[in-house]
Amino acid sequence: MTTETDFEVISAILSAEPISVDKAIAAVESDTAGAVVSFSGVVRNHDGGKPVDRLSYSAHPTAHQVMADVVAKLVAEHPGEAAQPVRIWAAHRIGLLEIGEPALVCAVAAAHRGQAFAVCSELVDRIKAQVPIWKEQFFSDGTVEWVGAGE
Repeated sequence: MTTETDFEVISAILSAEPISVDKAIAAVESDTAGAVVSFSGVVRNHDGGKPVDRLSYSAHPTAHQVMADVVAKLVAEHPGEAAQPVRIWAAHRIGLLEIGEPALVCAVAAAHRGQAFAVCSELVDRIKAQVPIWKEQFFSDGTVEWVGAGE
């Protein structure tokens, strides 16, 4: 039988369904974690001084594997302590999102707050930089802008 301290919980998914910070936190919490840090990147109602009505995220067919690889590499670089491995949960939405909906949710549990904050910040940066996901912004004036395409 495997105990909770024998492995790290890693979830790295793309989801067409709504994602939740509460679900992310619950997935990484443990009795041995001294810190749990979460991040929720939500759809805002403006960008570049223009009002935004909604967004749509599209993912390359390899995005699921890239997301898993990004999280696995980060865990390998931050093994934690024997009694408290670093635990990571991450999900990025795909499809149509309305204002206020979470687009990227991450949670990290670690023995100490400094490591939890650092890993969560690095996780968000790596997902945004490496996972092939593109954002289509629909502005109130009827114009559309792609972000991430061709970068």
